[in-house]
Parts: sequence; C-alpha cells; structure tokens
Amino acid sequence: MSVKTVQAVVNGQSITLTYNSTSGKWEATATAPAKSSYTLTGHYYPVTVKATDEAGNTATKDATDSTLGSSLQLKVKEKVAPVITITSPTAGQYLANSTPAITWKITDDDSGVNPSTIALKVDNVAVDASKITKTAVTGGYTCSYTPATALTDGEHTIIVTASDYDGNAATQKSVTFTVDTIPPTLSISAPTAGLVTNKSTVTVTGTTDDATSKPVTVTVNGTTVTVASDGSFSKDVTLTEGSNTITIIAKDKAGKTTTVTRTVTLDTKAPVIKSVTMTPNQVDAGKTYIIAVEVSD
Repeated sequence: MSVKTVQAVVNGQSITLTYNSTSGKWEATATAPAKSSYTLTGHYYPVTVKATDEAGNTATKDATDSTLGSSLQLKVKEKVAPVITITSPTAGQYLANSTPAITWKITDDDSGVNPSTIALKVDNVAVDASKITKTAVTGGYTCSYTPATALTDGEHTIIVTASDYDGNAATQKSVTFTVDTIPPTLSISAPTAGLVTNKSTVTVTGTTDDATSKPVTVTVNGTTVTVASDGSFSKDVTLTEGSNTITIIAKDKAGKTTTVTRTVTLDTKAPVIKSVTMTPNQVDAGKTYIIAVEVSD
C-alpha cells in the first residue's frame, strides 16, 4: 500500500504535507509560533506527525518517541530584546548622598529576562553580580545596588546591560549623575556682626561658591537674590526699629546648605539730655569744676 496523507501538528496547528517526488519526502512550509519556546517544558514545541496509507492504517510519532523524539522538538527563538529602565538616579541629578541606591527594571514579555546576564558598571567598573539585588516581577526583574564604598564628589556614570533567555541583548542604558557632599562656601562682607545703625536700610553683600554644583542659589531672609558669575551678590534689607536678624542661606544643586546670620540694630531715636549741672557754679578763675549731664537713649 502507498501513503495517502501525512500531517503534522505543532502548537495546536495542523499542517498538511505534500509528497516531493524529487526528495522522496512529504514536505510543507509552515510558520513558526509567534512566541519563544523557552518557557515551555524542555524549551521546545512538541511536534506530532501522523501518516495514513490508502488502507486507512496510521502511524504516529511525537516528541516522546525514543528514536525520532529529538527531531520532533521545534525550538523557537524570539527576536525582541528586553527593555531596561533606570529609575534612580535620574539623568543629571545632583545627590548629597555618596552611597546612593541605584535602581532599575528589566522586562521581557516572551522568553524572559535571564538574571545571570544582568550587569551593572559604575564609572566603567563592573559591579560584582552577587551584590546586585534582583527581585522577580511580572515580565522581568527589578534590581538595586548600593555602593559599599562612598563615591567621590563629582560626576559618575552607571551602565546597565541584560539579555533574554534567547540571547537577545537589550540596548544598554546609562545615566550620568553628580555626587556633592560638601556644602557651598558663604562669606558675608556686610553688614558686620552686631552692627548698630540709624539707617533704615542695610545692604547685605557677600560671595558664595561650590566646586561641584554651580550655580549656587542664595536667599536673604527667604528672598532669592541674583548671584553673579563670580559668586558675588548683594541685597538691600529694610530694617525695623530695634534688633533685626538677617539670615543668608546658600544652597547648591544637591541640596546642601550653608547659613550665616547677622544681627543688626536700627536706632533712629536721638539721645535725650535731661539735665546739666556744673559744680561749683560760680567757680574761681583757673579753678576746676565738675560738669554732669544726665542723658537717656
């Protein structure tokens, strides 16, 4: 008897094969499943082949067959790479913390993220993979790493890489941020500490600087003032009668602050001369006398 039909079943899809007289084989061109086979048992799609002859006799082979089983295992690889998102620090961020938590997420909705490929570099130096915390979430992993050694003040760059189980490498992601643990300098040239004046306005002048986080923001009693390119600034402050506290704060981009306070007293009231006595009065020529003045202020 001759073979009448040959069919293959892959992932629930039935495929009818046609006899090729040249090769002597039953053949068909089929479309592979849209999803990777990695997540399946054995990492393959099991294939079943059924042959039927003219008399209606059938023969069936599948992936469990001891002889042909390995040739009935269809391995399908995805071509879409995982996606990396760095969540912290953000690009251009200024941090006052020299051991910042670095966090990121990697997702892949097919073969899945291969955790052994997750890698991090800090300033182009590879981080020990065992120091990276990897937490499985739907579709991938959230990851975190905190440097054991404090980062120096200045710019730093992190680079994250990863691949899926089918070997597709994600586009690496990088972020550059700045560590600044030193507060800005702040020097106040006027007014002097404890100044007493009869003028209702005093001019606050000074300079500020920060090696890492320029420009520095300056406030005088809560009002932001303009800082020149050389770090100098000035601000007129209106005084009230009596003691006035002037607070000057310099703040860098990382949020570090330096504060200087000045106490200025406004006294616009002239002293009051209450009485004058000269003793003795009358006084002999050439002799001494005492003059006493009673004054209040």
